[in-house]
Amino acid sequence: MTGPRRANQGGGVQSIERAFDLLELMADAGGEVALSELAETSGLPLPTIHRIMRTLVSSGYARQQPSRRYSLGPRLIRLGDTASRSLGSWARPYLAELTEATGETSNLAVLDGDQVVYVAQVPSQHSMRMFTEVGRRVDAHATAVGKAVLADLAADSVATLLERSGMRAQTERTITSVSAMQDELARIREQGYAVDDGEREVGVRCYAVALPSAPAGAAISISGPEGRMTRMSTETLVPLMQRLAEKLAAELRTASHGA
Repeated sequence: MTGPRRANQGGGVQSIERAFDLLELMADAGGEVALSELAETSGLPLPTIHRIMRTLVSSGYARQQPSRRYSLGPRLIRLGDTASRSLGSWARPYLAELTEATGETSNLAVLDGDQVVYVAQVPSQHSMRMFTEVGRRVDAHATAVGKAVLADLAADSVATLLERSGMRAQTERTITSVSAMQDELARIREQGYAVDDGEREVGVRCYAVALPSAPAGAAISISGPEGRMTRMSTETLVPLMQRLAEKLAAELRTASHGA
């Protein structure tokens, strides 16, 4: 794909690339931006941005607010829902292997704006298990999957996201300051996995591993009652999760490059 794309730099392919870049910049900014902000972050001339945004608005992929700022449009919802279902179908075999090996509920979640959304799950057979359903959106700072994804982002991007989200305390264990979260993310990078130790729900413990170099921020996790989860050996669990995360990420990278 790289060769043809470069050969058409003056044509439609470049315009499509720029349109997607602007949509991603809008998402990074929380879903709403001014043209001047897009010009500053993208490096594109204002007339070019204005022309692309006019096209996105007319097709429903962006909206212009009364304030003249631009926000993501409603047609993206259908695309996102369809993509999430596809991602879930890719992930399910890997999650099933993780649940079979651990006996606990496994999940795949992706970063969407300032939150993470669960897009796939294979539930535990235990009667007492975690009941986070597919489609639920949760704050990134209070979940293992969220922290695993944040650990892959630049420190300034993390600070911006956390300041915008507010870092609401959900239990007495929730990390609620940006500086404390930056320290937590440094530990996650060093050890290779994230832990939610009752930070979103009392009595629930989760382990998560980010999908390395995946097209979008994503992580897999296992979750269950604290009593069962603390008996697990991370020396055995983490390498398994990392292997499955790498295999799933490789499949997604292959698909995203049109192989």
